[in-house]
Amino acid sequence: MDLRALFSSNDPVGSSEAFTNRQRQWNVIASAIEEHLRHVAAPGFDVEDLETPRSNVIVFHGVGGVGKSTLLRKIEAALTTAEQRPQQWGAPAWAGETILPVRIDLSRSASMDFERVVLTIRLALAAAVGRPLPSFDLALRRYWDAQHPGEPLEEYVRRTGLVGKFGQALPEQVQSAVGQAASALQLPGLVGSVAGQVATALVEALRERRERARALAGCARTAALLEADPDLEALSYYPHLLAWEISRLPTKAAVVPVILLDTFEDTADRHRDTERLLQRLVWLMPNAFFVIGGRNRLAWADPALQGQLDFTGPDAWPGLAPQAGQHARAAGGARQHLIGDFSPEDCDGYLARRLTQDGQPLLTPAIRAVITERAHGLPLHLDLAVARYLEIRRTGRTPTPDDFDHTFPALVARTLSDLTANERHVLRSASLLDAFDLDLATQAAGLTHQAAARRLVERPMITEDPYAIWPYHLHGAIRTALRTADDHTEDHAEDRWTPDDWHQAAERALAALGRQWQDASALRPSRPLLVACLRQGLRLARDHHLDDLGWLTDAAFAYTDDSVWEPLAPPTHTPAPGTGPQPGPDTPADALAEVLTAIARRQHEHRAHTAERLTAVLGTGLLSGELAELALYYRAKADKDLARTDAALEGMRQVADADGRLAPRARRGLASLARIRGDFPTAMAAVPTLGWEGRHHRVLAHIRWPHGDIDRAVAAFEAARAEAEQHDAPGERAIAQTLLALVTAFTDPARADDELALAHQYLAQLDQRATTFYAAVAALLRDAGTDRDVTDRATALLTQSTAAGLPWLTPLIHTAVAFHHAVRGAQNDLTATIDRLREATANGDFAYYVDIAHFMADLPLPADRPSQPQWLDGDEPTRQRWRALVTARRHHLRDVR
Repeated sequence: MDLRALFSSNDPVGSSEAFTNRQRQWNVIASAIEEHLRHVAAPGFDVEDLETPRSNVIVFHGVGGVGKSTLLRKIEAALTTAEQRPQQWGAPAWAGETILPVRIDLSRSASMDFERVVLTIRLALAAAVGRPLPSFDLALRRYWDAQHPGEPLEEYVRRTGLVGKFGQALPEQVQSAVGQAASALQLPGLVGSVAGQVATALVEALRERRERARALAGCARTAALLEADPDLEALSYYPHLLAWEISRLPTKAAVVPVILLDTFEDTADRHRDTERLLQRLVWLMPNAFFVIGGRNRLAWADPALQGQLDFTGPDAWPGLAPQAGQHARAAGGARQHLIGDFSPEDCDGYLARRLTQDGQPLLTPAIRAVITERAHGLPLHLDLAVARYLEIRRTGRTPTPDDFDHTFPALVARTLSDLTANERHVLRSASLLDAFDLDLATQAAGLTHQAAARRLVERPMITEDPYAIWPYHLHGAIRTALRTADDHTEDHAEDRWTPDDWHQAAERALAALGRQWQDASALRPSRPLLVACLRQGLRLARDHHLDDLGWLTDAAFAYTDDSVWEPLAPPTHTPAPGTGPQPGPDTPADALAEVLTAIARRQHEHRAHTAERLTAVLGTGLLSGELAELALYYRAKADKDLARTDAALEGMRQVADADGRLAPRARRGLASLARIRGDFPTAMAAVPTLGWEGRHHRVLAHIRWPHGDIDRAVAAFEAARAEAEQHDAPGERAIAQTLLALVTAFTDPARADDELALAHQYLAQLDQRATTFYAAVAALLRDAGTDRDVTDRATALLTQSTAAGLPWLTPLIHTAVAFHHAVRGAQNDLTATIDRLREATANGDFAYYVDIAHFMADLPLPADRPSQPQWLDGDEPTRQRWRALVTARRHHLRDVR
C-alpha cells in the first residue's frame, strides 16, 4: 500500500507499489540458486574450506532509481512464499528445499552497521531454525558482553526494531547456548552465566582435545576465534562459525540462507572498511547465497584491490570477473547483471496499475505517454511523476499532459549523492554531450587528468558501446534532469553551476570536439568522425548561443565537399501541423544548422523548398561571409535544378567573384550553365581553370558526350572516378561511376550493365537522389531498342523526377526515349518524343537535346529552332556520331538475336 497516495486526497484512490515484470532477472536468480544448492550438496563441499573460489554471490547493479530495491523486495517475497511470487515468474526447480531469504537494507538512512548485519542474519535463523547455534552463539554473547556492557541483547533487539521482523527468540537461544556449553563442560552454576568464562573454559577443553568440547564445537577454528579479542574485527570472522553451525543442522531444521544486501553503494568509503567486513561475511559463509544490489559493479575480482580487501582477483571470484572475449566494462562477469530501464510498454503498464479509481487507471493515456517519453525507462522518474500527479490533484485541479513535461530535482539529488566533487563536475560537463570518451569529458570539464572521468564511466548511469566513435552515453533521464534542474536542487549547493558555468562548459566541449576532428583529420580524414563532431558541435553551439563557430565553419565545408549527405539533425524550424509560422534561426549556429540541414534534405525534398529555406537563412544576416557563400552557392544549385537559369547564373557569379573556397565549384557551375545553354566553347574554355575542386574531368565528360564523342566522354569519366578515389571521396566516385554507366550505355550495353552494378554498389551507402535518377536513365539507354518496357519505365521516371523538383532531368529522359525509338525505327513515336523535347526545352535550356534527337534519326533540323547549339566542331560531325551510335545499336541487337 502506498500510504502517500492514500492520504493525498479525500477521494478514494487505489494505489500499490506496481511491479513491472523482471522475468529475466528472476530467471538469473533461480538458476544461480539452483546451481548453489547443487554445489553445497556435493560430496566434496567443505564449509571450512577457505581456499576454494567463491561462487555464492550474484550482483544486480544499475543507476539510482532503476528499481533494484523493488526487485530485491520482490525476490525476497517470492522466496518466502509461492503466493507472493509473480505468476509469470514460474515455480523454481528447488521446490523441496527450505530457502531462508533475508533482505538487509544497507542504506545510510537505515543505519545498518556491520554489527546489525550479523545480528539480522542470526535473528532470521533463530526464527526459522528455532534452536541454538552453540559455537557462534557463545562467541556472539562474549562479543556482546564486551562491546555493550550493561545493555542486554534482548533490549537492543527490541530498541532497534529488529524484534518486529524476526521475533524475540535470539536472546533466549544465545543464553541457552551459553548454558549448554557450561553444562557440557561441567562448569559451576554461577560461571554458566558469564560468557567470557565459558568461552575460556571451552578453549581450554578444546586445546586439551576433550571429546565433549569437540562435540560441542567441532569447527577447527572455534578455539582461535574465542581466544581473539571480542571486537569488531573478531565479529567479522564469526560468520565462519555460523556457516559451520548451519551445515550441521539436522535435516528437518536445515535451511539455505539467501541473503539480499540492498543499497550496497552506501557501504563505500575511502578505505573500503565496511566493504571489507561484508566481503569477509560472504567468503566465510560459502553455504549461504548472497544477492547484492547496488549502483556499481562489484570490483572484488579486480587484483588492484589487493590490500584493501581480503579476497581479490578473478581466481577468488570467477563469476565477478569479465568473461573471456568480452569487453571488460560491458561484461562485468557472469554473476554481474545490469538492471536495465523499463521498455515504453512496461512504463505505460506500470503507470496504468500504479493509481486506479473504480478499477480504472487514474492516469490518462495522454499523461502516461508524456511521462513515459520523459522517463527514458527510469522507474524513479515514474514514481516522481505519480507523486506530482497526486500533488496537482490535491489542489483541486485536474492534471494535464503538459504538467508532466517536467524535470525532477530529486533525480539530480539521487545521481549526485555518492559522487566526489570532481566526478560531479565531469558529470555535468558530460551531460552537454550526446556521447563522449574520457578525453572529451575531461576537456569539457576543464580538468588536466582523466581520473575523475575514468571513475565516472564505471558508474551505471553511464552506458557503453565499445564500438561507437565515442563509447560512453549518460542515461537520458539523468542527462535531462542535470541540464534543466541544477538550479532547483539544494544537494551539493557548494558546486551547483550557474548559467555562466554551463556556458563555459559548452565552450570547452565545443573546442574539445573541434580538436578531436582536427587532430584526426591531420592524420587520416574520417567521414564518420566529421559527421559526429558536426552533429554534437552544431547542437552545442545552437543550444548555448555560442557566437564563435570556429572549427564548425571548416567542418561545414568538409561536410559538403563530397556529396554524401548524411543527416546532421532534424529540421530546426519545421512547423508542426496546425501550429502556424515558426520563428527562424536566431543565432549563427542555428543558421548554419539550418543551411546544412537544407542542403542535406534536398535529397528528400522538392528543390523549390530547398531554395526557399536557403533564401530565408540568407535573409537573417546571421551568416559570416564564407558561410553566406555556402548558402548562396547551394541556392544557385537548386535554382539550376529548377531550370531558373538566370537566377542560378547570378548566384554562381557572386560566389565565383568572391574568390573564396567555393569559387572553383562556382566556376564549375558557370561552365555547366554555359553547357546547358548550348555554349560548349565557353564551357570547354573553363575546363583548364577548374582543377579537382572544380571537378574538371566530370565537366569535360559532360561536354563530350552530347557531341556523341562517347569514347572521350568515357575516358573523362574514368579519370574523374580515379581522381575521386585518389582523394578518398566516395560521393564523387559514385557520381562519376554512375555517369560512366550512362555514357557506356549508348555504345556497349553489356559493359553498361557491369558499370551500373558497380554504381548501385557505391550508391547503396550514400544519399544521392539525383544520381540514382541518372542510374535509372542509364538503365533505359542500356535497354534501348529492346522489349523491356523502356517507354513505361521512362514515364514513371518522369513522374518521380518532376515530383522531386528536378525538371532538368526531363529533357535527358526524353532523349533516352528518342534513342530507343530511333533504334527501333518507330518514326511516329520518335516524332511525338521530339515534340515533347521541344516543349521541355522551350526556355533554351538543354535545347541541344532536340538537335541530338534529330541527329539520331538522321532528320533535318527544323528551321524554327528557338536557339542553336554552338557545337565544338559543327553540326555535321556531331550528326554523324549520333547516327553511328543508332546504327551500331541496331547491329548489336541483330547479333544478339
